[in-house]
Amino acid sequence: MKKFYLTTAIDYANGHPHIGHAYEKILADVICRTKRLLNYDVHFLTGLDEHGQKVEQTAKKHGITPQILCDSIAQEFIDMCTFLHISYDDYIRTTQPRHKAIVRDILQKLFDKNDIYKAEYTGFYSTRVERFLQEKDKVDGVWPENEFGQVMEITETNYFFKLNPHKQWLIDYITSHENFIFPKFRAKQVLEFLREDINDLCISRPKNRLAWGIELPFDPEYVTYVWFDALINYISAVGYGTENFSEFWPVDYHVIGKDILVPAHAIYWPIMLHALDLPMPKTFLAHGWWLCSGEKMSKSVGNVVDPLDYAKQFGPDAFRYFVIREMTVGQDSDFSHELFLSRYNNDLGNDLGNLVSRTHNMLQRYCKNTIPKIAPLESPENDLINLWSKTRDSTLDAYDRLQFHTALEDIFTFIGAINKFLEIRAPWKLAKSDKPKDRERLDTVLAVSSEAIRLAATILAPILPIVSQQILEIFQVKAIAWGKQLEWNNEYLFNRSLSADSIILFPRF
Repeated sequence: MKKFYLTTAIDYANGHPHIGHAYEKILADVICRTKRLLNYDVHFLTGLDEHGQKVEQTAKKHGITPQILCDSIAQEFIDMCTFLHISYDDYIRTTQPRHKAIVRDILQKLFDKNDIYKAEYTGFYSTRVERFLQEKDKVDGVWPENEFGQVMEITETNYFFKLNPHKQWLIDYITSHENFIFPKFRAKQVLEFLREDINDLCISRPKNRLAWGIELPFDPEYVTYVWFDALINYISAVGYGTENFSEFWPVDYHVIGKDILVPAHAIYWPIMLHALDLPMPKTFLAHGWWLCSGEKMSKSVGNVVDPLDYAKQFGPDAFRYFVIREMTVGQDSDFSHELFLSRYNNDLGNDLGNLVSRTHNMLQRYCKNTIPKIAPLESPENDLINLWSKTRDSTLDAYDRLQFHTALEDIFTFIGAINKFLEIRAPWKLAKSDKPKDRERLDTVLAVSSEAIRLAATILAPILPIVSQQILEIFQVKAIAWGKQLEWNNEYLFNRSLSADSIILFPRF
C-alpha cells in the first residue's frame, strides 16, 4: 500500500470552532477518505496550537490557568470533528510532552548551527497576530486595526532565526516546483513577499512578558515564539528523529487557509525544514474563505456561521455536502441560509433522498423486497450504464485534481439521470400490466435502478460517509475499497434481500 500523509493547520486555542475550521477539516477528510478508498495507507493529522500570549491573557481574564483553557477548547474542536465525522488518525496538542521535547531538540540543533542568534530589537508588535510587524504590513501607511489590533513599539533582547541565508533557495524552489503551492496563483503571492527584504524571525519571548510557552533549551529566561513552536507539530507528531519518521515525511498535502500561507507556512516553515536538512512538503493546499454577501465573516459584524448549528439541524452529511459542493478548492465562496436550504431540499432531498426512498418502496411492493433478475437490456438501460462509465471516470479524475465541486456536479447529473430513467420507464405503470414482457421490464428497471444507486452511493462515500453507508445498508452491501466496487455489475445485487426498514435520508425543511 502506498503511504499518504496529510496535515491541516492546527487550530488556535484562543477561539471557538467556526465554519472556516469546519471546512478545512471536511476538505482534508474528503481527501483522506478518497485516498483510503483507493487503497492508500493514510495518516491524517490535525490538532491544537496551545501556547502564546493571547491564550495566556484569555486564561488570566477568566481566572483560570492556560492549560485549563486549552483543555476546554481542545474538547470543543474534538467534538466538532467527531460530529462532522472527521476521520483523523492523530490529534496533536502542542502542550503534549512528545511535541515539546522535539521543539527543544530542534531549537538546540539550530542554535548549535548558528542559525539562531541573540540580539536587541526595536519594532512594532501586534498581540493579535503575536509577531513583530514590518513596513510592508501597512496599508496606506497604517497597520489595519481589523487585522493587527493594537500595535505597540517594543525594544527588547530576543533570539532570532536566520531567514535571509535561505531566501534565494526558497525562491528557486518555488519557481522550479510548480506543484509546491496549490492553487498555483498563490505561489505568486509568496514570491512577491520574498522579492522584498525579509527580517529574521524573532523566535523567543522573555518570560517576564510571556511565561506560557516552551522554554528555550539554551536560555531558561525565554520561551519559544508560538509560531515557531506550532509549525513543528507536523514533524513532531510522526516521530521526527526516529527511524519511523521517513515512513511519513515528506507530507503529501498540507491543508491551510490562505490567510496563514504567508509568511508562516510558505516562508518560515520551508526555511526551518531546509535549515534542518529535511525534504519539503509535496504540496501546500491553501483554501479560501467563507464569505457572507461578499464580506469576510466576522464576530463584530455578527455574520459568523456555527457549523455545528447547521450540522445538528440538517445532519452532518448535509453540511459536508454543501461546503464541498459550493467551494472551489482554493477560491472564496459565499454562504447563505437560502442557498444551503436550496441545496439541501433540491439536491439531497428531492434528487437523492426521494430516489432512494421510492426505489426502495417499489422493490418492497413489486418484488417482495428482493432485487430481481435483469432481463435483456434495452436502450434506456444501456444509456444509463454508459453514462455511469463516463461519470465514474470523470469523478475519479476530479477527485484526483481536488475538484470536488466538479465531481459532485457529475455525480448528481448521474443521479438526475436515474430519476429520469424511472420517469421514462414508469415502473408503477408496468406493475399494473399482466403482460410477461412488462413484468420482465419492471424487474429490469428496478434492478438497474438499484445498481445505479449503489454505484452513486459508493462514489459519494468520501463526501457523504454516513448517508452513503445508510444507502448501501438498504441493499445489504458493505462499503469497502474501490476498484471493482465502481464497476457496473448486473449480477451484483441479484437476489439480495433489502433492509425492511424505510428510511428518510433528508427530512424536508
